[in-house]
Amino acid sequence: MTYEAVLDLLSGGQKNVPNYICERQNKQLAVLEGGDSALSNLISTILSIYKIPQVSFGFASRASADKSPFPFSYRMVPKQEPPHLAVVKLLLHFKWTWIGLIASDNDNGEKFVKTFTAVVTKNDICVAFSESIAETVTYYNAKNLVPFFMQQQINVVVYHAELQSTLILMTFVINIEKKLKTMGKVWVTTALQDLSMSEASHYDPQCVPATLSFLVQTKKRAKYETFDPDDLEIQQFARMAFRCSMSKNSERVRRRCRKRGELGTLPQDLIERILSQDSYSIYNTIQTLASILSAVYSSKPGQKATVGRGKMDLQRPQPWQLHSFLRNLHLYNFSMDGAYWDENGELAADFDIVNWVAFPNNSVVGLKVGSVERSASPEKIKFAIDQNAIVWPRWFKQNMPLSRCTKSCYPGYAKAIKKGEPVCCYDCVQCIDGTISIQEDAKHCKNCPDDQNSNLHRDQCVPKIIHFLSYEEPLGILLASFALLLSLTAGLLLGIFIKYFDTPIVKANNRDLTYLLLVSLLLSFLSSFLFIGRPQKWTCLLRQTAFSIIFSVAVSSLLAKTITVVVAFMATKPGSQMRKWLGKSLANTLVLSFSSVQGGICMVWLGMSPPFPDSDMHSQPGQIILQCNEGSVAMFYSALGYMGFLAAICFTVAFLARKLPGAFNEAQLITFSMLVFCSVWVSFVPAYQSTKGKYMVAVQIFSILASSSGLLGCIFIPKCYIIVLRPDLNKKEHLMV
Repeated sequence: MTYEAVLDLLSGGQKNVPNYICERQNKQLAVLEGGDSALSNLISTILSIYKIPQVSFGFASRASADKSPFPFSYRMVPKQEPPHLAVVKLLLHFKWTWIGLIASDNDNGEKFVKTFTAVVTKNDICVAFSESIAETVTYYNAKNLVPFFMQQQINVVVYHAELQSTLILMTFVINIEKKLKTMGKVWVTTALQDLSMSEASHYDPQCVPATLSFLVQTKKRAKYETFDPDDLEIQQFARMAFRCSMSKNSERVRRRCRKRGELGTLPQDLIERILSQDSYSIYNTIQTLASILSAVYSSKPGQKATVGRGKMDLQRPQPWQLHSFLRNLHLYNFSMDGAYWDENGELAADFDIVNWVAFPNNSVVGLKVGSVERSASPEKIKFAIDQNAIVWPRWFKQNMPLSRCTKSCYPGYAKAIKKGEPVCCYDCVQCIDGTISIQEDAKHCKNCPDDQNSNLHRDQCVPKIIHFLSYEEPLGILLASFALLLSLTAGLLLGIFIKYFDTPIVKANNRDLTYLLLVSLLLSFLSSFLFIGRPQKWTCLLRQTAFSIIFSVAVSSLLAKTITVVVAFMATKPGSQMRKWLGKSLANTLVLSFSSVQGGICMVWLGMSPPFPDSDMHSQPGQIILQCNEGSVAMFYSALGYMGFLAAICFTVAFLARKLPGAFNEAQLITFSMLVFCSVWVSFVPAYQSTKGKYMVAVQIFSILASSSGLLGCIFIPKCYIIVLRPDLNKKEHLMV
């Protein structure tokens, strides 16, 4: 029928004679048509033979950008098909990731399925089913869709077809959903025509499916003041707006319809809504062709004139002459409201997102709920939608329908793709400690900043708790109390020895070394306070160096005492050369020499890599440990090793001299005290390495207090016992025994 109609248009006369024009003086310059894609393609097949321009003003979705099969077909309206990205953004906005896809069983539908599936898959949207349906929708070829309507998880269907097929399928859907009682599907259509004139409004309006579609944005709105009863568009308008038919032959029916259908009784926006889309395209197409014809006549090929009957006529152009102008519309000031030329030189337009709502008066109205605007880059669009403006059917109970394979992962969880399943079907795994997710369906958990940690629900980063050995916590209070008590004890013993400085037991074994040892032990107890409290720059610089030097002085004093005892015993032998070494000079030299080495080590340490305040954010979860970084670990263990070296020598010498005669021989006391001292510091190394944070500091403080207490107790407590409680033994006679 289409071929016959086209041949009739071209031939004229009563018979169709291909390649001939019968009883017609002027042949067509161009053919205007407003059919769908299939009809437009059939017309193009005939017109292309004669190179007659085919100008389409219908919103047909010719998906193919390849014009080689139809080189003489021109579209005067923007492409109907919205960008795939616009549909994807709509689906993602409502978190519809498990959808159905239905397309026409033709080239357009096949290409749409291929390209659209690639785009949605890239955006983590899964096509649960994809079906092709014949352009002529019947119950037989649509019944295959019934199983899909029974699936509870698939509640959104994207449908790509011409308007007529869309209306027929929707009618079929209405009947299916009523029978299956599964009325809860949302249809996203790419047919951009106005659905308010659809056949769906002939049914129960409360059963019209929830539908979202895209309409080309138009600015021009024509005014309608008169009816043409023979206009098919007006006949359909009358049937929809006034519930009467102007197609009846009866003049009485026509008069009644006119009487009922006064335009003044209808709102202007209702008239515009029903008629604006087609009238918009026709109006702009005619305006464009008029501009082109004017350009043709103004060009050189169109200025040849013929003279006849005393007047001059412009020669009529040939159809083929219009092609160069139609191919370059943008060069001839072509303008259309709401449309523009895209990067491929084709007409494009922005879109309105329309929600189709059925009302109790059997009317279907499109409500604009959003918009889609193209940008300079085809990969980017401006998408906006007002979710609150959408009116869902009553059986939705105003709740947004869900269409997902699995439930959303709440904040604090991340998606874990199931092996062998689509990306939309996943498990939800809680974020590990130190990571969070703040949005639903997060692909990955994000790490918190170093100074923060995740909360219990893993949906927020909270500041980490700062830890250090402070005076406010029980451990700090306990260690500080012991350090203070032992410092007072050492001070008390020093006071006793100063008070009884002239007694034999004090003067024995070098009184000055005794005072130096007591002062060193007092300072060692006090040095413990450098390790307690918030690490500062000055405390970090002093704590290890002060500890190392003070202990080196203490051990050097003990070593000097022991060597003095040995030298004194050897000097008692007749003819011994050791007498010249007796006196304070030997002891002072030994103490100064041994301590200077430790001082040199500490000076090098401070000069090369001094300790500094630092924070450990990773060793303990949820905590920031403030500590002193030793700067150079090698120098720290060098200082500690040298102190151990001195202790080992002192212990060895004292052990060898323990059986020397003399009632107040300190070698035995020094041996036992150094045994305690060495035991503490040998145990210190593994304990120090196995602890972290404030407990590492506590281990060192304990070692300082324990070793110093061992020296204080083993050496000075027995002497104080004699000085205070047994003064009768503190006599020279007992010293000589």
